Amino acid sequence: MSTDADALLRAVHAAHAAELHRYVARMTDEGRAQDVVQETLLRAWRHPDVLTRPEGSVRAWLFTVARNLVVDDVRSAHRRRELATDRVPDSATADGTQRVLDAWLVADALDGLSPEHRAVVVGAYYGGRSVAELAAEHGVPPGTVKSRMHYALRALRLALQEKGVTP
Repeated sequence: MSTDADALLRAVHAAHAAELHRYVARMTDEGRAQDVVQETLLRAWRHPDVLTRPEGSVRAWLFTVARNLVVDDVRSAHRRRELATDRVPDSATADGTQRVLDAWLVADALDGLSPEHRAVVVGAYYGGRSVAELAAEHGVPPGTVKSRMHYALRALRLALQEKGVTP
């Protein structure tokens, strides 16, 4: 760009920047208004033929470009989909998908046990009952509960290994 065009742009800036900023500031926030004025003057710099027009025509061109920039920004996708906030987002929460899948695998493995073995495992691990409580509940000696628990856990481990869950 020639020095004449630079001088014209400086003159346009001096003559219109303050009024252009006030005009844009009424349509948008202060930070965006400064960006719009800067972009408008940049577009004027890219089109030096505009700077040589009569004064009223230059002013009309600048205000039209500024208004169009504000309208385009309001209509833009980022404006409709993004919300500015001063609040930090909540920390990420863990996805419960893996927990659900694990529960399905364990439930499937439990279904493969005999009813006596399943009752002991479910009573102890999910019901929180002791060996003595399970023995009284099922009417068997405590040693039988321990034996069923041992073989049930062994069968569960084997079933999960077959599914590729445990090493």
